[in-house]
Amino acid sequence: MIERVQADPAGIVQATDQIREYLISNRIKGRELTRSVLVVEEALGSLACHVSGDDPVIVVRTGRFLGNITIELSAPGSEYALEDNMASASVEMNDEVGIEEQDQIRNIILRSLTDDLKYVHRNGVNSIRMTVVRSRQMLFYMTLIAFISAVALGLLLKAFGTDTFNTGLDQYLLEPVKTMFMNALKMIVAPVVFFSIVSAVGRFTNLSELGKIGGKVFSLYALTTVLAIGVGFGMFYLIQPGQPGSFSVEMTEEAEAITSVSRDGVNLIDMIVGIVPQSIVEPFLTNNMMQLIFMALLTGIATGLIGKYSATLRDIFEALCELFLKITTMVIKLMPIVVFCSMLSLTLNTGVKTLWSIAGIFGTFVAGLGVMMLIYSVMMILIGRLNPLPFFRKYAPTMMQVFTLSSSNASIPVNMEVCENKLGISSKVFGLSIPLGATLNMDGGCIQMGIFVLGLAKLYGVDVPVSSLITLAFTIFVMSVGTPGIPCSSLISLAALIAQVGIPADSIVLVMGIAPIVSMFLTMSNCLGDVAVTAIVAGITGNMDHEVYKDPSR
Repeated sequence: MIERVQADPAGIVQATDQIREYLISNRIKGRELTRSVLVVEEALGSLACHVSGDDPVIVVRTGRFLGNITIELSAPGSEYALEDNMASASVEMNDEVGIEEQDQIRNIILRSLTDDLKYVHRNGVNSIRMTVVRSRQMLFYMTLIAFISAVALGLLLKAFGTDTFNTGLDQYLLEPVKTMFMNALKMIVAPVVFFSIVSAVGRFTNLSELGKIGGKVFSLYALTTVLAIGVGFGMFYLIQPGQPGSFSVEMTEEAEAITSVSRDGVNLIDMIVGIVPQSIVEPFLTNNMMQLIFMALLTGIATGLIGKYSATLRDIFEALCELFLKITTMVIKLMPIVVFCSMLSLTLNTGVKTLWSIAGIFGTFVAGLGVMMLIYSVMMILIGRLNPLPFFRKYAPTMMQVFTLSSSNASIPVNMEVCENKLGISSKVFGLSIPLGATLNMDGGCIQMGIFVLGLAKLYGVDVPVSSLITLAFTIFVMSVGTPGIPCSSLISLAALIAQVGIPADSIVLVMGIAPIVSMFLTMSNCLGDVAVTAIVAGITGNMDHEVYKDPSR
C-alpha cells in the first residue's frame, strides 16, 4: 500500500488512521497495535517538523514479507538527528501534555524499537523505515529457504561442478561453519542449564514447596520417557518400515569415531556414581548434564539457606541466567546459515539417494511423534484437568520456532516466554521444569532411537529378539537422560545402541545424512513434552493463571 498525505496535523491523523486499519486487517491487536500506532504517529510528526517544498507531503508505504510487517515513511527535508527530534516534534503537535512527560513516553517507545527503526537521509529526502511486527515464524521461513536453496545448489554443483571444487568448498567453507556453530552451542550449554536451574531453585523459600513441584516434574518426565520408548517400539512393529537386506555403505572415519564412543553399553552403577563430580569445574568442561543438574540443584538449595546473602546471590544468578539466555538467542539467529551449509555439505557428499533409502523409517518416526502429541493431550485432560485445545493453539507458533532452532537448550528462552505470557504459568514451575526438561526429557529422542535402531537392524538383516527389547528399552531410557540438548547430539546415543545391538558400525552414515532434519523434529517433540509437563504440573499445583491460559487473545 502506498499513500500520500499532507505534512500537517490533519494529514498525520489521516495516515495514522490508515495504518491502524491496515494493522487491524493483518490481525494485529492489543498492546502490539497500540505500540505500533504510537511509534508511527511519532515518526510522522518527526518528518512533518522537517519537511520542505512548495507542496510538502509524506509518502506512506506498507508491506508484508514472510510474516514481517514493515512501514516506510518518507518526505523531502533537511537531515536531522531522529532520536533528538521525535520528542520535540510531538510537543509541537500536542501542547496539552507536558514536555517532560512526552519526552519520557517517546524515549520509552524509542528504546523498545531501537533495533527495528532505521532513519536514512538521501538526496534531500528523509526516510524512516520500521518493522512494527516481527513474525515469530521468520526464522523458520528463512531456514526453510536456506534448506531448499542448499539442496538445489548442491544438486547443480554435483552435476556441473568438479570434484576438486566441491571437495574444497566442503572442506574449507561448509565444514568450518558447521563446526564453529556446534562449538558455540557446546560453549553455552553448560552455563545455560546450570544458571537456569540455580535461579529457578533459588526462588523457592520453602523447601517443601520445591520438593512438591520438583517431585511432580521428575515423575512426569519419567512417565513420558517410558511412554515414548513404548511408542517407538510400537510404531516400528506396527508399520514395519524398510525391506530386509543390507546396505553397501563405505566406512568413514567419522562413523568409526562416533561408534567407538561406547561399545560396552550402559553401566547403571557407574552412571549413578558419576552424578557427583570430582570438581566444580569438571562438569562445565565436559558438558556432563547429570553432574551439572546435581550441582545446580545443590547450589540453588544452598542459596536459599544462607540467610542475609541469599537475596544478593539470587540476583547474581538470575542476572547470569539472563546473560547466557541472551547469548543463546544471539547464536541461534545464525541457524539459517548453518542449515544452508549443512544441507549443501550433505548434498555434495551423499546426494538425495540416502534420504530416499530410509524414507520409510523416517516417516515412521514422524508418525510416532504424532502419536506422542495425542498422549500429551490425554495426560493434560486426565492428570492436569486442562483443556488441551488452548495449549496447542497457543504453542503451535512456538513449535515452528523451536523446530528451526534444532536445539532444546537453545529453545529454553522461547519456551519460558510462552509459558509466562501465553499459558499463564508461574516462574516457580517453568523456571525449574523447562531447563530440566531440556536435558532430562527427550521423548522425541526415545522414539527416534527405538525406531531407527530397529529399522537399521532390519535393513542390515540383524535380528533383534524380543528378549533384547527390555535391555534396549532400559539403555534408551538412561541415554535419553544424559543426552545434551544440542543439534545432532542424538548421534552419540544412537551409535552406542547400534554397537550394542550388533548393527555394522558404518550404518551410522545413513543417520548422519538426515541428522539435521531429524534434529529439528526431535527438538519440536522434546520441547512440546517439556511445556506440556510444565502446564500439567502448574495446573495441579495451583501455579497457573487459568484466565490467561483460556484467553484466546494472549
